[in-house]
Amino acid sequence: MSTIHPYTNRSKDLRNQIDACNLCEGENCLVRKYSDVLLNNDTDQNTVLKCKKGQQFIIEGAPVNGLFFIKKGTVKVFRTGINGREQIVRFAKDCEIIGHRGFGTQEYYSIGAIALQDTELYYFSKEYLQKILLENPSITYDMMLFYANELNRSENKVKSISQMTVRERVIDTLLYIYRKFGNLRGFLNLPLSRKEYADYAGTTEEQVIRIFSTLKKEGLITAKGKKIGINNVQNLKNEISEHNYFLDT
Repeated sequence: MSTIHPYTNRSKDLRNQIDACNLCEGENCLVRKYSDVLLNNDTDQNTVLKCKKGQQFIIEGAPVNGLFFIKKGTVKVFRTGINGREQIVRFAKDCEIIGHRGFGTQEYYSIGAIALQDTELYYFSKEYLQKILLENPSITYDMMLFYANELNRSENKVKSISQMTVRERVIDTLLYIYRKFGNLRGFLNLPLSRKEYADYAGTTEEQVIRIFSTLKKEGLITAKGKKIGINNVQNLKNEISEHNYFLDT
């Protein structure tokens, strides 16, 4: 697996790379909302990084140097658990922030991040972003709201998953991927291995294979290699409705 460091692979012409972000119309995208402040600065502390599929751009345990905003692409965020087992924390897509939990509070990243497809990232150094936050109260306020929402989602998710059966956790994972990435030609628009499903659901690959087989026999899903299609979203929702379905997006 290849890795990159935030101070390498940057364009020689920063002014050409750091331009107004116009790839999305998301009202909650902080980079788009504050692009005039964040991007239009002639500095070597913000840049665009391009990651190939499978490339790791945050190494767990490495010093915190800054934040990453996904300009375009999909990313897997994970941490190492007991006996070196990988636990997937979340999957992230366009407009989402990566590495924020270590920003301003920790010296080292508590997570790692890998591009699941060719991905472009805005990188802002910690020093640069701290300066921006001190000078722009509106950005600071929006970041505060972002952190509050993140904390609320995390606490609710921990509480809910601790009460779910293995089958319910696997169903929750399928619905999480469905509502976040949608469908593409009848299949979830994020093909994952059975191990990746297991690493997010907090179970084993063998359990995921067995549960997928059962769900397929029940007519709730279809499977074609890594591709999974949900045949009846409402029935899956009903199975975990008591755990508060819309926990995470």
